[in-house]
Amino acid sequence: MSAKLTNKDLWKVFLHQLTIRGANNYERQQNAGFTEAMMPVIEKYYDDPEEKREAYARHMEYFLTNDITSAIPVGVAAAMEERYATEGDIDPDSINAVKTALMGPLAGLGDSLLNGTARPILAGLAISFINSGLGWFGPLFFVIGMAIVSLGVRYLGVFQGYKQGVKFVQTIQSSGLISKISDLAAIAAFTIVGGFIPALVVINIPLEYTSGDTVLNIQEILDGLMPGVLGLIYTGVMYWLISKKKISAVKLILVTMIVGIIGAYCGILG
Repeated sequence: MSAKLTNKDLWKVFLHQLTIRGANNYERQQNAGFTEAMMPVIEKYYDDPEEKREAYARHMEYFLTNDITSAIPVGVAAAMEERYATEGDIDPDSINAVKTALMGPLAGLGDSLLNGTARPILAGLAISFINSGLGWFGPLFFVIGMAIVSLGVRYLGVFQGYKQGVKFVQTIQSSGLISKISDLAAIAAFTIVGGFIPALVVINIPLEYTSGDTVLNIQEILDGLMPGVLGLIYTGVMYWLISKKKISAVKLILVTMIVGIIGAYCGILG
């Protein structure tokens, strides 16, 4: 069969790719979701039951990366599967080899650029809208914004991954593009998220020291030195405990809740 994948076929691959995390498992992670994404390609090119079985088995191997950027190896695998089925001039084992080579870099790219940058930025803006009294617009903005980012990356991954094929893999690996984007995304994330600390991490100490007619408000003194300094210090301590001491974020959240409740009850925190 020599027919190429059409736009209709690629749209089917795109829609099937949305299920990449639909059947995660501890043994092979996203393999079932990846195989689901490849179904339109396999069903188009393989009529022989044995060839079809081999194709499905080929994509049921271990696969794990960021679920959004996984669209890139899906698109590349579709191009390679098409080439193998129509021309037969590539080794079918190379399809999984390319998928494996892309897993690590794309996991780092997706986690830093999407989960570490786009998501907190959009969430911070949404919270700002809510705090400004815009109410429902904040959550709607976040949902629509993340949908545009997620679906946009998936679309480019499937369609451009298919269009570029193996050349795409060679280009991004040799140019170091993934590493550069990840580094820039990390810098942007730290800078932007750090700017939200004074607004989102607020600690007030409503204690006063009275000496004769002089009343010293501790919070006013701290604000005079540096507004939001307690929130900054607390964020720094939490980051140090998570990154250096490897303490679970969940445990720190619970400790923060307990300290906040006790501090407010005793009048130390306000």
